[in-house]
Amino acid sequence: MEAQEADNFMEEANKIEQNESEAPKYDGCECEKDCDCEFDKKRIKNLTSIAILLVGLFIGSLFVDVAQLVKGSGYSAKNLNKSDIFEADGKTWVAYSEPAVSVKIVNDDACEKCDVSEVLVWMRRVLPTVAAEKVAFDSKEGKNLVEKFGFKSLPAFIFSSDAAKTDFYAQAQPLFEEKEGDFVLKTQELGIPTGKYLAVPEIREGDAVFGNKDAKAKVVIFSDFQCPYCKVFYKSLRDVMSQYSEKAYFAFKELPLDSIHPQANGAALAAACAQEQGKFWEYADILYDKQNDWSKTTNTSLFKTYAGNLRLDVGKFNECLGGKKYQDKIDADKKEAADFGISGTPAIFAGENFESGAVDADKLKAMIEEELK
Repeated sequence: MEAQEADNFMEEANKIEQNESEAPKYDGCECEKDCDCEFDKKRIKNLTSIAILLVGLFIGSLFVDVAQLVKGSGYSAKNLNKSDIFEADGKTWVAYSEPAVSVKIVNDDACEKCDVSEVLVWMRRVLPTVAAEKVAFDSKEGKNLVEKFGFKSLPAFIFSSDAAKTDFYAQAQPLFEEKEGDFVLKTQELGIPTGKYLAVPEIREGDAVFGNKDAKAKVVIFSDFQCPYCKVFYKSLRDVMSQYSEKAYFAFKELPLDSIHPQANGAALAAACAQEQGKFWEYADILYDKQNDWSKTTNTSLFKTYAGNLRLDVGKFNECLGGKKYQDKIDADKKEAADFGISGTPAIFAGENFESGAVDADKLKAMIEEELK
């Protein structure tokens, strides 16, 4: 490459010199005007210097390449193209046809649950050309990334645009969300556990609530009425609610897992309609107590029966349930859960403390007491 460019410059310089020798003479000058004459002379000198420099660089690179080959400390591009694997200095190098992909991992080194070492091992197996860079969440860059991408939990993974050119992306595209040219990994869908939350779900108007609104400890639960683990947890929850009615504020959000619990969304709608008449918790008690009964049905008849048992306005309840009046609220709860990386139930927040699964009463109390300190 350098030799070809040098030849081109030399050829152009020779042409100018030849034109200069053939030009007519004017008052002892080879050009029509003295300024043009001086310009051509300087141009010839510049082009000649550049050509000499390029030729020198080319020759120098050849000497370096040869020296590296003799010493065994380097490889020429020509020889590298002949092999997909080679060894040097105790390391084995493998050639890949895919591009190098950078990934920034926004994390907190002080968080034990945020360790990504196992994730990186897996990641390098499926995407061997990845280069990871850790970014502290509380650094200037980390804060900018958290704000830019709206991260609510750690660790968070941001892949460069080159990720879209890889086979891994082609096969796992649903696991990525494109944002401003980069690709954010959906950790919850991949099963990467959340190590730390940077924000907590808000208790909003329309949520089923219980306790002291002004209490320091706020407890938010995402639950599914058809989930057997939620049924176990709900009993613990009700016990703790009675003991902490003044010290804590509880909020219940809907997360029906429709793919495995076909009646869960209907139950959530029924509970919301009961809440409209001020009987959410009483209706929830029945839904969990009778879970084995209504879970086997495919209609809403038992939901209507339970409304009658609670002496609700059945006509109003049936109209609410049949019109799916609170479906938007349920969908909003599901989206909020997804934003926080929650894909299973029950999921419990006590302030920034988070637990998933059928937490017992003692554990839930400990979470609340931690918030009260």
